[in-house]
Amino acid sequence: MRIVGEWLDHPGTQALCATLEAAGHRALFVGGCVRNALLGVPVVDVDIATDARPETVTRLTEAAGLRVVPTGIDHGTVMVIAGGVAHEVTTFRRDVETDGRRAVVAFAHDVAEDAARRDFTMNALYADAHGQVIDPLGGLPDLVARRLRFVGDPHQRIREDYLRILRFFRFHAHYGDPGHGMDPEALAACAELADGIETLSRERIGAEIAKLLAAPDPAPAVAAMAQAGVLARVLPGADARALAPLVHLEAGMAPRWQRRLAALGGQDVEDRLRLSRADAAAVSALRDAVGRGLSAAVMGWKLGAEGGRDAVLLSAVLLESPLPAGWMAEVARGAASMMPVTAADLMPAFQGAALGARLKEIEARWLASDLCATRADLLD
Repeated sequence: MRIVGEWLDHPGTQALCATLEAAGHRALFVGGCVRNALLGVPVVDVDIATDARPETVTRLTEAAGLRVVPTGIDHGTVMVIAGGVAHEVTTFRRDVETDGRRAVVAFAHDVAEDAARRDFTMNALYADAHGQVIDPLGGLPDLVARRLRFVGDPHQRIREDYLRILRFFRFHAHYGDPGHGMDPEALAACAELADGIETLSRERIGAEIAKLLAAPDPAPAVAAMAQAGVLARVLPGADARALAPLVHLEAGMAPRWQRRLAALGGQDVEDRLRLSRADAAAVSALRDAVGRGLSAAVMGWKLGAEGGRDAVLLSAVLLESPLPAGWMAEVARGAASMMPVTAADLMPAFQGAALGARLKEIEARWLASDLCATRADLLD
């Protein structure tokens, strides 16, 4: 079987592979680029595995006029910029020692050794520069069936890096077949070893949850997380039940992980996931808007077009109420509205604190009118 794609035939990519191969080394595409190409999903990152040591990769590629960035040279990885495309080039490796968060690795010469240390069989697929697929561990049938399985013993793979518990649910949401369910052995291992999540940094956890919730439909995977006791480890107090109805109402809209995270709820979400200020503010604003009885137009005015749409959807799901008629147009109307009265309209009759109080009172009346009151109405 062969993979195809514009990225595969990119002149820079082909030049990099040719440089390594001309020196007698292997240059194999690996992981996500192979997996996604086989599934017809856009390829984002191009990773290359090789039997050449990092210093050899650096010497050969620099001699060929390519730029090298030693991003993870201690683990055998260098970034090679070829034709404007960034390629992560990593020497074949095998794990020597792991502690659940990081691994001590040794270089290997055999692609099978390199494949054996990877997390899932569908990620242990390789392809040569011509696109010919190399499958050392029999992962291709799993990929075709959209069956997510750990490489080897799930318990061992998870103990090597507890983040693989979250990656299991994330990859299932993106690439698994929900109709076939999850691999029972893998799911049992995730449940048994869930306490290992406590050893992970909150930044790593937050990044995985964001990627999981950005899947087209993460609801089945998150429900399985809850049943396995994993969701409670990550977000105490979170409730997965609202996610499936939310995804249903989102039909035709781009998935937004912040909206879906707000639907899950939970305690200290911003801190537990180390959200950025912008993401934390967005999630908090959505949760605050629910239950306040605000119209779609007012939500649009307060939160903008995108935030207003999210708030209306979230309110409908969490309050178990139907979406208002014409709600999208109303959100757009609110987002485009400006309060018709400004401070200049009230001066000099009002100054200082009195001016602020008067503006606040007028704004409350304008919002109560569903943004329909005119300037004359508000000043009367």
